[in-house]
Amino acid sequence: MAITHRTQVIIIGAGPSGLLLAALLHQAGIDHVIVERQSPDYVLGRIRAGLLEQGTTDLLHAVGAGERLAREGLHHDAFALTFKGGFHRINISDRQQGRFMTVYGQTEVTRDLMTLRTQHGRSTYYNAQDVSIHDFDTPTPSVQFSHVGDNGQRSEHHITARFIAGCDGYHGVCRASVPASSIQMFEKIYPFGWLGILTDTPPVYHDVTYSNTDRGFALSSMRSATRSRYYIQCSNDEKAENWSDEAFWTEFKQRIDPEAAERLITGPSIEKSIAPLRSFVAEPMRFGSLFLAGDAAHIVPPTGAKGLNLAAGDVSVLAQAISAYFNEHTESEINNYSARCLRRVWNAERFSWWFTSLMHRFPDTGAFGQRIQEAELDYLMRSEAALCAITENYVGMAY
Repeated sequence: MAITHRTQVIIIGAGPSGLLLAALLHQAGIDHVIVERQSPDYVLGRIRAGLLEQGTTDLLHAVGAGERLAREGLHHDAFALTFKGGFHRINISDRQQGRFMTVYGQTEVTRDLMTLRTQHGRSTYYNAQDVSIHDFDTPTPSVQFSHVGDNGQRSEHHITARFIAGCDGYHGVCRASVPASSIQMFEKIYPFGWLGILTDTPPVYHDVTYSNTDRGFALSSMRSATRSRYYIQCSNDEKAENWSDEAFWTEFKQRIDPEAAERLITGPSIEKSIAPLRSFVAEPMRFGSLFLAGDAAHIVPPTGAKGLNLAAGDVSVLAQAISAYFNEHTESEINNYSARCLRRVWNAERFSWWFTSLMHRFPDTGAFGQRIQEAELDYLMRSEAALCAITENYVGMAY
């Protein structure tokens, strides 16, 4: 069975960026559909970051997806650094006019946005197969895919629209469909990854804490008051299955300050994985009627937790531009989308690169390099100007 219909915007990808864009378009009264190649359970099963900038939480509240976030999210007005065995807390809200971060898992953000979409009664095609996009260099782009409904019947869909929003991630079809001659890609691969575990134990620190040691980097984070997320820097050829829980805890204790190591509560991991670190940007982020957003356009190292927050910024700008096009009959914001987003993207790339370079041990760091890192960290803690700069970037630049 073949089904053909038209809408105003087709969103490819039902992760948090696609769902948030959909919620913003719904508020603006703009007709749209979402096409997602995975199942809802698969999308919810992705383990991702959980540190939200205030701009992201403000957006979630604005679209009506912030009730559980307000109730369960952990308010953080500071983060911490450890180096040379010492602990140093950096207050954000005192330096950034009361702004703060919120610890709330990306899975929970996605779940809340899925619930909101169900309440809105909008169309989402999960388990879409053979998704392809066409004619995005014209005002009438289209998307084709196969879909199996709840009744088990397969149908072929052809949807035309005015715009396509590529929110389908780094490996998605949207960026891959752009001719190589029309896109420029910038990439940096870091010579290490993060071995992370999720555990039902109370966090060792109250604040998200980044540790620089001569053994390598460590991160102490949390998902709730009783669930912790910990990471250690590892080589790119490591395998998560080769690390026992005991081996992880032994190494982790050597990378946090001694007092924290003494009070650390350990327990069995409920998830263990290795995340590679890379920086990636595709320019531009618009190709005629096709717009890239989130991981489809850029990747940042997880240091500083900018990935989801950058995606939220992208779709906020894109929703404003599309709304202006349909409701105010102006193309100026559509035309400025790529430049406006890329300015914020490159600032976040710079900050994530700097923070990663400051906190990690590189193959060529050596004793001299370690002392240089420690000297910069020491300067950071003694300079109010430097502290204002890092907190401004950490809490997120304005959209």
